[in-house]
Amino acid sequence: MGKTFLNILSGTLPTVIISSVIAVTLRVVYLLKYRKKFHFFQELLSLSFIVYIICLFYAVTFQDIDGTFGTANFTPFQEMFRYTFGSRLFIKNVLGNMLMFVPYGFFTSYFLKEKNIFVNLFLTLVLSLTIEFTQSQIGRVFDVDDVILNLVGGLIGYVLYRIFAYLGTLFTKKKGEE
Repeated sequence: MGKTFLNILSGTLPTVIISSVIAVTLRVVYLLKYRKKFHFFQELLSLSFIVYIICLFYAVTFQDIDGTFGTANFTPFQEMFRYTFGSRLFIKNVLGNMLMFVPYGFFTSYFLKEKNIFVNLFLTLVLSLTIEFTQSQIGRVFDVDDVILNLVGGLIGYVLYRIFAYLGTLFTKKKGEE
């Protein structure tokens, strides 16, 4: 999993650097021009989301393309149970598809401040279906298991956001009481 992540990062590094410089300079100018307050954590999360999107785009469009248009999988759990638990392919395909969407669930929840889990699941579903459709057009295969695993990842991201938000309110209350 680490090697795959490093491959994605090295494949996207020029795009990440250029996009980050553009985003940071535009944001700094905006904050200065309109005399807005700088919130380091919020700015860091926004930049992290941009980097995440670039890496996600690379992972789903430039990885494992063989140019053959195989048969789509519309049978739930067919592909994910094909792998031996803990094997390299299990980690790459099952855990990879879940972990790839954890940041998406977290970021969408953070930016929308959404407490309704169904909004998060809907947004994750829309993105996942869009990715699977796009992959089916570029030499990869539509796989309903990927959609299921992406939804689980988005759900985990949502839960992590809710935990951090709750802890943040506890910290803020405690700090305000002093």
